[in-house]
Amino acid sequence: MSIPLYILKRILSAIPTLLIISMISFLMMRYDFTIGPIEIPTGGGHGLHVLEATRFKNPINPLAGIETNPQISEAAKAQIRHVMGLDQPMPVQYWRWLTNFFSVHPEELPKGNWAGFFTPSLGTTFAGEDVLEILIKRGGNTLLLNLVVFAFSWLIALPLGIFAALRWRSLADRLMTVFAAVGMSLPGFVLALLLAVFAVKTGWFPLGGIQSDNYDQLSFLEKIGDRAMHLALPAIVLIVGSLASIQRQMRANLLDVLAAEYIRTARAKGLPEKQVIYRHAVRTALNPLITMLGYEFSGLLGGAILVETVLGFPGLGQLAYKAVIETDTNLVMSTIILSAAMLVVGNLFADILLKFADPRIEL
Repeated sequence: MSIPLYILKRILSAIPTLLIISMISFLMMRYDFTIGPIEIPTGGGHGLHVLEATRFKNPINPLAGIETNPQISEAAKAQIRHVMGLDQPMPVQYWRWLTNFFSVHPEELPKGNWAGFFTPSLGTTFAGEDVLEILIKRGGNTLLLNLVVFAFSWLIALPLGIFAALRWRSLADRLMTVFAAVGMSLPGFVLALLLAVFAVKTGWFPLGGIQSDNYDQLSFLEKIGDRAMHLALPAIVLIVGSLASIQRQMRANLLDVLAAEYIRTARAKGLPEKQVIYRHAVRTALNPLITMLGYEFSGLLGGAILVETVLGFPGLGQLAYKAVIETDTNLVMSTIILSAAMLVVGNLFADILLKFADPRIEL
């Protein structure tokens, strides 16, 4: 199958997946239904036992602060509930969100207006802010942070994994194994707390925010340095865990490949050692890591939530956590769909990259 056709097939198959995810997510936030009464035969001809009707409703009320405010009239409260759609049944609320999010206009196609065919509306938060603007602003911060983590982790971890595998059971290999074990076992939020205390004690790194107050007065190079200093602490926390995991995986994969029959055959035929290792062994050992790369990409959004919260980094993870606590429907649903879409794109990218890395694989 050609790559363009494969991409189209994956995109089409992703649509029902996103719909199912959106249904489950909306149900978890807005569930409100009643089961019963249920009649259960008691046996022995003694009649029926009737279970009373049970109502299942999310205990979190997103308008609790408004409804308990005596200064707001009942009419105003009812108007707020109506504007937010909270006075409608759960299926109606979901359909309203779905039609806004997946808003299509087929009548625009004959006019040649391709951009007007699909115009999704993410709505507003309970605070009245535009969800799309928040996603762009906060999501940009999180994306920048995780791309830095992604790049440094892979560029450092792969050479370290290869180095450790080629020096199996040496002192360097044992030290890197210990580092990998510590990095994978140390909780990210604990390391974030330690670095936060270090930043406060030394004053070497700014704590919180993405830029300094005088950012606009800085030169171009000073702005880059200022951003880098604000990214340093959260990036270090995320890099440690990711680097340890990837380095350990690369080492294990390469050790397995080096013990394979075809590697011994290549050496027996007199091929140069570097060609055996880097052209054959390393290339094969990378295949499982390429598959893992898709999941690493999809985890960019959620992996930094605790780190962003502890270190005060204004990213999307911190915002999404607050939105979930408040059951802010539009913001939570948009974040979940974005995360699911990143999973689809990440896996698609990994599959295509795997095809180029190993021509034996068929799409």
